[in-house]
Amino acid sequence: MGCETKDAADWIKEGKAVLGIELGSTRIKAVLIDGNHEPIASGGHSWENRLVDGIWTYDLDEVWSGLQDCYQDLLRDVRDRYGVTITKLAAIGFSAMMHGYLPFDKEDRLLAPFRTWRNTITGQAAEDLTKLFNYNIPQRWSIAHLYQAILNGEDHVKDVRFITTLAGYVHWKLSGKKVLGIGDAVGMMPIDPATKNYNQRMFDQFNGLIADQGYPWKVEELFPQVLVAGEDAGVLTEEGAKLLDVSGQLEAGIPLCPPEGDAGTGMVATNSVAKRTGNVSAGTSVFGMVVLERELSKVYPELDMVTTPAGDPVAMAHCNNCTSDLNAWVNLFKEFADSFGMQIDMNDLFGTLYRKALEGDAECGGLLAYNYLSGEHVTGMEEGRPLFVRRPDSSFNLANFMRVHLYTALGALKTGMDILTKQEHVAVDNILGHGGLFKTEGVGQRILAAALNAPVSVMATAGEGGAWGVAVLAAYTIAREEGETLEHYLADKVFDGAEGSRVVPDPTEAADYEKFMETYRKGLAIERAAVDHI
Repeated sequence: MGCETKDAADWIKEGKAVLGIELGSTRIKAVLIDGNHEPIASGGHSWENRLVDGIWTYDLDEVWSGLQDCYQDLLRDVRDRYGVTITKLAAIGFSAMMHGYLPFDKEDRLLAPFRTWRNTITGQAAEDLTKLFNYNIPQRWSIAHLYQAILNGEDHVKDVRFITTLAGYVHWKLSGKKVLGIGDAVGMMPIDPATKNYNQRMFDQFNGLIADQGYPWKVEELFPQVLVAGEDAGVLTEEGAKLLDVSGQLEAGIPLCPPEGDAGTGMVATNSVAKRTGNVSAGTSVFGMVVLERELSKVYPELDMVTTPAGDPVAMAHCNNCTSDLNAWVNLFKEFADSFGMQIDMNDLFGTLYRKALEGDAECGGLLAYNYLSGEHVTGMEEGRPLFVRRPDSSFNLANFMRVHLYTALGALKTGMDILTKQEHVAVDNILGHGGLFKTEGVGQRILAAALNAPVSVMATAGEGGAWGVAVLAAYTIAREEGETLEHYLADKVFDGAEGSRVVPDPTEAADYEKFMETYRKGLAIERAAVDHI
């Protein structure tokens, strides 16, 4: 056993390792880190949302079976690498895809199937509340789901006593604490930056709006307590330990950090919590965020106002669709190869096809595609229809085909981010990329730099994603020095000397992407026709 392996084994045996688990859209991932914040083991579980009665959802039984399988996979990795098992941990953090609607009654029973961020069924509520609050309320936010249920006359609303997010739900069941990190809480209800708590004026406005309904609750009674990074969020209970680790080896009493959303953990994973920094998370969905120096001049329905895990204001462009359609095409190529008996590794296939895209023509040879599996509010689509379109004289080859699908994966994001950079003149010194789009070195990074016309960096740790990010937040909770801010902790203790790559946008490629976007915007009429007629 090598020295480093022995050190990691001792660290785990002594209960000093820190665990982060994130429930993403297609994968639940666990990352174990050491005292240098380096990943030393990982586990995973794949899952998918389902469309049930027009609602994108996950069954809560799948949440627990997936978490348990992910944790057991982590234990296997620890055992295989180090010959030890986990009985104690220094801290744990949980994060998950943000927003949506998980309503419970006074007996803690779920009143409606989990309505995820992917749903675009709250248009009327989001529009009404945006006007009422004079603050953009996206369709996926919990307050929009609650008000839409009221507008729909859904019977369960009178029985609601608690609403939370997926990360908040998992944390609650494992700790008994109904709390939420501020970066996730802002996806439920707007936050007052002065108090770092929910906006009481908006609570009062909402209560006035529904006063004639006679509900036996006030809206502020329904939401979890807001916590900022580093605050005490409880400990793993005996019941929670058994629920997470079905082998029964994990001890209770482990400190937990405030549960966060994947946007907040993405900021941490890319060291993007300081002003004038931004990050783009590109996977099943895609979102871009910039930490602001000042408030925006007005309300934009395309932009969400959120916060860092420390509570600093952030503008976010969130899009429901990114790589899912692209992945479907890659899987088609895999099926073709399998039909001829060719054994091709999926990582090799993705890498080859992504790199092929860099050989494509300017403006993708006249090809056009839309990756909308679900609705896309940024471009005004309440439902999605994946499309591929070409003119008779288009240059239809593999390089252009892959190039257009990578370009369109970022098309909706660019629509939102252009508001920040071109209309609000927000300064961005650097964008950090993370997520599946960046796994093939240099490709997604280069295309994002062209799309945003800004430098894009990818850290060596970015592949670990939000699970690593929330593990770092858990470490910060127990290891920070008195008064040490999250920004300084990340800069001085996590990312100091960290390796990464930086790509500056090529002016020609940036201009080509702008021309592609002209076609993209014109072609939205085709997508609209598909939504309306297919």
